Amino acid sequence: MKIVIIGAVAGGASAAARARRLDEDAEVVLIERGAEPSFANCGLPYYVGGEIESRDKLLVAPAERLRQRYRLDVRTRQEVTAIDRDEQTVSVRNLETGEQYVESYDRLIISTGASPFRPPIPGIDGPHVLELRDLADADRMYELVAGGKSRRAVIVGAGFIGIEVAENLVRRGLDVTVVELVNQILPPWDPEMVRPLEDHVRQQGVTLKLSDSAESFEEASSDDANLIVRLKSGEELPACFAVVCIGVRPESKLAADAGIEIGPRGGIVTNDHMQTSDPHIYAVGDVAQVKDFITGEPTQVPLAGPANRQGRIAADHIFGRDSRYRGTQGTAIVGVFGRTAALTGHSEKMLRKANRPYEKIYIHPGDHAGYYPGASPITLKLLFHPEDGRIWGAQAVGTTGVDKRIDVIAMAIHAGMTVYDLEEVELCYAPQYGSAKDPVNMAGFVAAGVLRGDHPVTHCQLVPPTDHERDWCVLDVRTPTEFAAGHIHDAINIPLEELRERMSELPTDRHIAVYCYVGQRGYMATRLLRHNGFDVSNLSGGFKSWEQCHNSEH
Repeated sequence: MKIVIIGAVAGGASAAARARRLDEDAEVVLIERGAEPSFANCGLPYYVGGEIESRDKLLVAPAERLRQRYRLDVRTRQEVTAIDRDEQTVSVRNLETGEQYVESYDRLIISTGASPFRPPIPGIDGPHVLELRDLADADRMYELVAGGKSRRAVIVGAGFIGIEVAENLVRRGLDVTVVELVNQILPPWDPEMVRPLEDHVRQQGVTLKLSDSAESFEEASSDDANLIVRLKSGEELPACFAVVCIGVRPESKLAADAGIEIGPRGGIVTNDHMQTSDPHIYAVGDVAQVKDFITGEPTQVPLAGPANRQGRIAADHIFGRDSRYRGTQGTAIVGVFGRTAALTGHSEKMLRKANRPYEKIYIHPGDHAGYYPGASPITLKLLFHPEDGRIWGAQAVGTTGVDKRIDVIAMAIHAGMTVYDLEEVELCYAPQYGSAKDPVNMAGFVAAGVLRGDHPVTHCQLVPPTDHERDWCVLDVRTPTEFAAGHIHDAINIPLEELRERMSELPTDRHIAVYCYVGQRGYMATRLLRHNGFDVSNLSGGFKSWEQCHNSEH
């Protein structure tokens, strides 16, 4: 068996190593156009920022190690220029010598990844407009920022890479401005979830230009600027350099030119075995179109974990194993100046766009027991089916403990569990690590209570800031001191402890929306009032979620 793999890094290198473990006699040729076959893409911003001090630490599997340990035929700085499916060959060009040759294959794995999207903006190909895709890009950016050689940078795009680059350039002492087309950072998250992070980013000295975009990049020659970034709003931003981080596109031209089926978003169409429309050819990683784990529909989510699993599955299938890719959930995490945001499954935006029925709840628990020093809050949003409680997705933002909770819910989604199951899962507990009722359990309690009808909820988006926009009553059950510090306009303030004696002050002919700060006292008030015949619902996530929601609109 002769296997040729186009592209290494995550999916390709994983497939090559797995192929060798499955068959010692197979001929495995790994062709990579870069200088290194396997490096840590996700670590590039942290090398630029100096958090990762040694460049060598980014080399996951150097070429010589792959040759010696796995007996792979590793060819770096070589590029496949064409695929001949009839002859089962690929044309290869040596980028160092210019030599061209033809290589045959029995099975071919395409792992060409995705390249940064560079729209046709005037000046985008200029010398001071960078991207961060590979080690060469990182080396160039490192040279510009190391030793204080640059003072200002503009980052176009506030997704994962944009925010990580911003953090690391600030670490290097640069004045950083981030420009984002939509009205929030981290677009995969729902806007109210990242509102606190936007405030936090600004507090680190980063300037955010939301709902704006770059219209041109113009070379300059002043003492503190090599570049002028002109925005759609008309503003001009001087910079030593700009970094374009506005998404990626699958590098599928090689496959398309060979007549392999391509999906509507440019990904190579694959089946559960990672086979393409040509059964002798597989595609893995960011270049492959796969299925959404939750819905089964086609999707593309560029993540390293799925890429590695897909490479392994392709190799398994080549050697006769019935390995199948179950689909991508989109579980992801990002650090934001010491804070953390993570998500799994579908966001509310995705569910609305797909017209899928859903309910949601917000909770704000501590990452561990409140009586143990150092507890910090987590904001967790859970999305689920309004009838059977199937979990659609979750998002969390906080300082510590965020990854643990999203990982647990990701496993729950993968296992087909419901919010009722989250009530019952047994998770480890000691006061420095969690609570006897873990945030995952709490999310299950609240969501299951909603489905059982124990406490109907309303949501921050449905509670407008001014009273003339609603025809129902808003009840704040916090203390007078809390109420005075900030409240929803025209709310009635009756502390929970006084509610039984003061129910006569509430209208009986109007719906009442109850809230406290994070939802727990609101839940107790909702139960009390329902027992006494009131038409009432609890504002999920309380005043904290309401503030985040409405601040995110401005």
